[in-house]
Amino acid sequence: MNCEWAKGFQPVDIRTWAALLISIGLPFVQVVPASAATLDRVRQTGKLMLGYETDAQPFSYKGGDGQVTGYSVALCERVAEEVKAQLGVAELAIEWVPVSLEDSFGAVAQGKIDLLCAAETETLERRKQVSFSLPIFPSGTAALLRADAPAPLQDVLAGRPQSGPIWRGSPARILEAKTFSAVAGTKTESWLRGRLKDFQLDAKVVPVDSYAAGIARVLDHSSDVFFGDRPILADATAEGSSAGEVVVIDKLFTYEPIALPLARNDDDFRLAVDRALSQFFRSDEFREVYRKWFGTPDEGALAFFRQTAIPE
Repeated sequence: MNCEWAKGFQPVDIRTWAALLISIGLPFVQVVPASAATLDRVRQTGKLMLGYETDAQPFSYKGGDGQVTGYSVALCERVAEEVKAQLGVAELAIEWVPVSLEDSFGAVAQGKIDLLCAAETETLERRKQVSFSLPIFPSGTAALLRADAPAPLQDVLAGRPQSGPIWRGSPARILEAKTFSAVAGTKTESWLRGRLKDFQLDAKVVPVDSYAAGIARVLDHSSDVFFGDRPILADATAEGSSAGEVVVIDKLFTYEPIALPLARNDDDFRLAVDRALSQFFRSDEFREVYRKWFGTPDEGALAFFRQTAIPE
């Protein structure tokens, strides 16, 4: 190839290119690296957009005073403090954006919110759309049913030996012809349908649009069992009109640590999020926040957070 034309060529800096493009009427757009997108936007706007789900107690919800609150909300507020310190800004506004279960991940992927402060589990399928922080809580699928539900049903779900005569039927037969519910579109619903198919059980699955609706179906006998994330189920049964009328089985059917969703390919922001969480998990103040929403942490919970926190 003849490269005589290139002799004497001198590199041109970005400002010169910009001036040249503008002078001939062409727009100049400076490309911002994807890894810096969120922090750059927050620096420019002075605002961090945090999403929350309105009925994901005790992780995120709107309290009686109209304020957004919950365990995940408290953690996101710590993240906001870390972002403010990292950017070196005097003020940083937080905009709380309510999102539904159906559009929550889309809101993150489309940049409508910077971080989702809710009760979402990390899965490989979800990682096609968003990224995740380090785990913030050890969770999994549990079962909720009426406190006066038949003992054999409670025994089967808890994995205990049957308290009644075993001649009345095998554990599988006890689950036959039952109606189960889970929130539509969740991993729990997929898991439930898969389990029933695997065991070839003649049972019905009726999806619901919220935890409140699922608990209501159990209370009015429309569903025998409602499956969902154990922390949310436990919180729902601890307070409100359903307290004492329903029980949550201790057994976890799946193990699914909860994490905070954020945009993919945004390493700088994810690092800020994980640093804030790691520092908080190692602090004495974290135990108070945990105790507020879940009671005094046992050694298993403390070990989980010690192992989750990333060292500096």
